[in-house]
Parts: sequence; C-alpha cells; structure tokens
Amino acid sequence: MNTIEPELEPEPEPEEGFVPPVGDPTKETLKVTVEARAHGWRLDHYLSRLFPNFSRMAFQRAIESEAVLVNGLSVKIARRLRVNDVVEFRLPETPDNTIEPEDIPLDVMYDDDYLIVINKTANMIVHPGRGNYHGTLAGALQFHFDKLSDVAGKHRAGIVHRLDRDTSGVLVVAKDNTIHHHLSKQFEERTVEKEYRAIVWGEVEFDRDYIETHVRVSQRNRERMMVCPPGGNSRHSSTYYEVLERFNGFSWMRLCPQTGRTHQLRVHMHHLGHPVVADRLYEGRSALHLSDLIDNVPPDDDQEFIERQALHAFRLSFDHPVNGNRLTFEAPLPPDMTAALDALRTHRQRRAQKLS
Repeated sequence: MNTIEPELEPEPEPEEGFVPPVGDPTKETLKVTVEARAHGWRLDHYLSRLFPNFSRMAFQRAIESEAVLVNGLSVKIARRLRVNDVVEFRLPETPDNTIEPEDIPLDVMYDDDYLIVINKTANMIVHPGRGNYHGTLAGALQFHFDKLSDVAGKHRAGIVHRLDRDTSGVLVVAKDNTIHHHLSKQFEERTVEKEYRAIVWGEVEFDRDYIETHVRVSQRNRERMMVCPPGGNSRHSSTYYEVLERFNGFSWMRLCPQTGRTHQLRVHMHHLGHPVVADRLYEGRSALHLSDLIDNVPPDDDQEFIERQALHAFRLSFDHPVNGNRLTFEAPLPPDMTAALDALRTHRQRRAQKLS
C-alpha cells in the first residue's frame, strides 16, 4: 500500500528560473516582490533559495535581529509569504567567496564576449557543496575564464542552471550579471527549450505522453526527490516524452522537461516504473553489464557498458541576450551511452527505430 510521507521543509536547492535581485546584497539593502510560486513559503526558506550561497541559519539570525522586513514590518522566522509581499533585507553575513581555480579540461561548444556553452562530462559536480570542493565545473571555469557573473555568489560564478553530477551534456554559463539575469529570466519564463536522451528500464507503454506531478524532498532519504500530492512544500513539475526506440526490456527516450526541478527526469521516469538505467539513487543499480542483457556470461567476460545514470542533456535552445538570435546547441552522445545503445541493438533488438 502506498503511504504519503509527512510534510518536510526541503533544503534550499538552486533551480532554474530563480532570478536573484539586481545589486550587491552585501553592500546594500535589496527589495524583492514575492512571486506566485512562492506563496505559502516560509520567509527564511524563500531567501535562502534566492541566495543559496548563504545558509538558512544566517537568514534566521537576520530575521530575529529585525534586519529583514516584510511590507515594512519585522516578522517571525516562520512567517508564511503571500503573493506580492515586499521583502526588504540585507544579507546577514559575507560568505567565503573564494574558490580554487582548477586546470580541468572543458569541452567548450561556444564562447563569445557574453556567454559560454559547455558540453559537461559525467562525474563532474557543477558547483561546490556538501563536502565536494574539488573537481567542479565552477573551479574549471575559474581557471579557464577571466570574466564570469557573480550574481549567485563566487561558488557559483557564471552558473545559470545545473546538471546532476552524473548527467552529461549542454550547459550555458554567463560572463556578467546582466547576461546572467537575461538567461535566468528565459528559464523562468520557460522559453528555453531543453531536450535530453535517456535509456530506461522496461518498454514504455505509450509512444509519447506528458507527465505532470508535484515533487518534494523525500523524508526517508534527503538526497532523493519524490512524487507527492500538491500543497505544502511540493513543487509542480512536468515533462514531455517520446519513445525513440524500443528493445526487449529497455526503451531509448527523448525527454523534454517543461520545468526545472531537482532530479526531475529521474524522478518522473522512476514514477512511471521505468527508472533511468544505472541510476544508483533511484534504480538501485550503478551500472549496465552484458549479464543484464544476456544469460550465462562468464564473470571474466561481463563487459560494463555504462557506470552512471544513462541521462544526457542533448539539446539546449535559447535567445542570445544581446542580439536576440535563437541559438541551439547539441552535444553528441558520450561514448558510454553509445556503447550501451549499441549493446541493446545487438542483444535486445525488438523492432526498427520509430523516430529519428
């Protein structure tokens, strides 16, 4: 029997579309009007989402010291926000803004005076956090580029959106704060087109469909997200999908997220009963082997095809913030996903490819 977990306040997590107020929050008082999607959020939760470089504890101290005002009045930490509330605040502390530049090779797909487009490799964390301070995309960007936006803090310099550690593919980076705000606004208004490729377990029933749910952090495992009823701290999420190719026991998918929630595609495919192959967190297995495809494979011959979630950010389209031209970037499939697909076509072929 399915059970609904108790309500839990999720940790602040940078998501697509959160546009921080313009200005230097360490030197001036900032003012922000609460948008509809933040209706009902706790004040400290909202501020820590706007400025993830600062801890929620720091904002709680500022609220207690009356350094944060809502509609001109001091409030309690647990104050629930309403649409069009005006929040005035000055960030309560100066975080550690240093990050060590690291000479890590980057696959640069595009670079001009305003932005950069990267083909991120798998096994690379986008920005430092949770004890992972080395080997990050943020550190690599600091090494390779002299100019990056800092609107989201030095630990996230240039980072407009993110990909999970083991998800490869296209990611855009801003070189200054004005460009960062323009790009963030496009994510917020959902004019950015995102397209992923994924290998999932099982044969998905429909050729194409639309998944629409609410998600939030799981209480049992705070690293995971879960589908849940609407309300409380849940966030609306939606994904369009198509089956590109079917195999015996597997499907090759085109996934187009319409929102930008944490782990959204992985959660949605798990919810459908077709988790992404080799997704350690949601599927429980961390690799795809030859023995998963055919029987009686000797241990010495059990080839490993992919050892991370088979999810790739294939295409990203957005308007250039300066000239307005529509830009589209496609990252070719990495070798491990190509190897997994070739293995499926060799050992699990069901019928001809459906769509190009």
